[in-house]
Amino acid sequence: MPYLTRRRVTGPVFRWLALATFLSMIVIVLTGAAVRLSGSGLGCPDWPTCFHDRLTGSWSLHPLIEYGNRMVTIALVVLVGVTFVAALLREKWRVDLVALAGALVLGVVADAVLGAFVVYSKLNPYLVSLHMLLSLAMVAIGATLYHHAKYVYGPGARADVRNPYFRLVARAMWLPFFVLVLTGTATTGSGPHAGASQGQLVARRLPFALSSAAWVHSLAAVLFIGLVTGVLVAIWKSDAPTALKLGVRRLVYIALVQAAIGATQYLTHLPAWLVELHVAGAISLTIGLTQFNLRQIAHDREPGMKKRLA
Repeated sequence: MPYLTRRRVTGPVFRWLALATFLSMIVIVLTGAAVRLSGSGLGCPDWPTCFHDRLTGSWSLHPLIEYGNRMVTIALVVLVGVTFVAALLREKWRVDLVALAGALVLGVVADAVLGAFVVYSKLNPYLVSLHMLLSLAMVAIGATLYHHAKYVYGPGARADVRNPYFRLVARAMWLPFFVLVLTGTATTGSGPHAGASQGQLVARRLPFALSSAAWVHSLAAVLFIGLVTGVLVAIWKSDAPTALKLGVRRLVYIALVQAAIGATQYLTHLPAWLVELHVAGAISLTIGLTQFNLRQIAHDREPGMKKRLA
């Protein structure tokens, strides 16, 4: 790539870009949830314009909120594109960083296109749920990109498996976590926050009773909490490295707080601010499980990084 060799991106600069990209993935999930919970999902009924041939909407609340979320999405697309180019221009070119940054580009574009279908389907709850799942996947990839930017990966690099058994367990935990998130989106999709200002009169709900969906989701939550607690006990009774012990302990704490928020929001009839907090908890769980999996293999830090538990 001779035309890309004139200017190079240093490792520290790329790490800052990777961190910014990772944080932007979190922001877009939170702002997207705020759009739905404020009833602004149809604030801009067209896409990519807001209303017919107008790029922006009116100065009323719901169009402003929806249009603001679209501006965040545009900024995210630009940032992800810059990060991908930076991965290509990095001083020490690494295929893992290019692949992860490229995956974020594809994921963000797919999420934006899916957002258009959500708008034109008048907030179809199945598409809204898929939108959430894809957004959380982008959070996981963003966390992985930032982790890779801090450590040395590639041929000849140190990659010591800390414990083969717990590595297998960590991978297997993705399945109950996916069930947990899927049942959570089903519960939200059958609840009162349809995403439009007129609620269920505009956007239809999933064909489940809210109480039934919440019951299934609570079972999935109990299963996941029981699993991570069991892993915590097993790791602390073993000779596993401290990095694994701290990683699973953090995951247990997040899961317990998330469960408390979920129970409280259901008992208080789903106030919007608590639902938003529950979305933040889902993001935290996604990051926690991603980091727990990444910690299963020890890597050397990139030059210039302070030594910490990986």
